[in-house]
Parts: sequence; C-alpha cells; structure tokens
Amino acid sequence: MSSLSIEFCGEWFRPEGDSQTFDIGREGNLAVDDNPYLHRRFLRVTHEDGIWWLSNVGSLIAATVCDAGGGVQSWLPPGNRLPIVFPSTSVVFTAGPTTYELSLHLEDAPYHEISSDEDAGTGATTIGAIRFTTSQRQLIVSLAEPMLRREGSGLSEIPSSAAAARRLGWATTRFNRKLDNVCEKLDRIGVKGLRGDSGSQATNRRARLVEYAVASRLVTAADLPLLDVKDDA
Repeated sequence: MSSLSIEFCGEWFRPEGDSQTFDIGREGNLAVDDNPYLHRRFLRVTHEDGIWWLSNVGSLIAATVCDAGGGVQSWLPPGNRLPIVFPSTSVVFTAGPTTYELSLHLEDAPYHEISSDEDAGTGATTIGAIRFTTSQRQLIVSLAEPMLRREGSGLSEIPSSAAAARRLGWATTRFNRKLDNVCEKLDRIGVKGLRGDSGSQATNRRARLVEYAVASRLVTAADLPLLDVKDDA
C-alpha cells in the first residue's frame, strides 16, 4: 500500500488505511480549526482497493483539489469523492471568512504533475483559451495576497473587495467591475462556483476565486510584485 501523508500548518499526519477513516474538519483526526462555519467532519480520507480517496462528507462547503503543478484541478462538492493519484496534492477550502490549505503527499504515486503554461514577457497569463491582463492578475493577487505571503499550508483571511481595492489604489467600483470580468472569464472555461445558478453573481465568489487561483497556481508568491506595478487600466 502506498504511504499517504497530510501536512497542515507544519504538522504531519499519516492515515493508516486498511478500511480505517481519517476525518478532517472542526473535529476528527485532523482538527483544522474551531471555526463554527466549518463542518465537524468535512473531508474524509480512506483507502479502498489499493487507492486512496478524498471524500467530502460535509453538507455545505466545497473544496478545490489540485496537483502541485497546477495542471489538474477539480471542485469537490458535498457527497463526492476523488482519487488521490499525484505525488503532491493541494486542497483549499473556505469556511466563513477563513480560507484553509492543506497538502497531501503520496509515495509511489501513479501520476505526475502537469505544469500550466505562461506567456513570458507579454504581461498576460493564458489558462486554456483565457488570457488575463496585468490589471486582472493584480486583482487576483490582491485577494490571494494573505495566502501567497504565508509559508506552507495553513489558514488565512480573504480581504474584502474594499480592502483589496485600497491595496491597489483603485476605486471599489473599478475593482468590482474587474472582478466581474475575471469571474466571467473563468466561468466560461468551466470553473465552478463563480456564478450563481441563474447566471447571477455567486455569493462567495471572492473565496472561490482565491481557492482556484492558489490551488491551480494561477498566481504564486512570485506574482506579489504585481501589487506595486502601475496597471494597464
């Protein structure tokens, strides 16, 4: 059986498998936080038929699951599960105002990470058929800044739109307009959770955007200098 390790805030946990469950949440084998918005049992790791599985056993919160290279990204809603198949997997989720990230490390993994492409020197990043301008990337970085400045896994709070706009020196109306554009672009390529059921704005779209951007490596700590760049308006 391949050995699986879970890292959160510098602490390491090693599920035993053999039909035993490893629960992650407000309580369980890995007690993430006493955040009342977090389920007591949110994620569950099991080993079945030679495969490690990550299941969402909560009822309200979804998780973003991505390989370390950012090339494969999945949304794990309540009642669903995913196989753990990469050497390193990032799991990001938001409960209330707080976003959490933990990492899964699998020995003898059957698959390897896929790196995403970036256009060097053009001021734009391409994800699928979508290109992001400098100002759109600045917006994403401003929201993800607390997570990007944190070392390793752990927890951080996502700034409000007003706070992120101040960080960039923008008016809040301009920030919200660009946030609309970024969410619409990602929604068009199938990123879930950024639009409501009827095409309206999703309530927690800032949190979902940060989850996706950090887990998929759309932005990294190397992008933090963008916050001080005069954007392209």
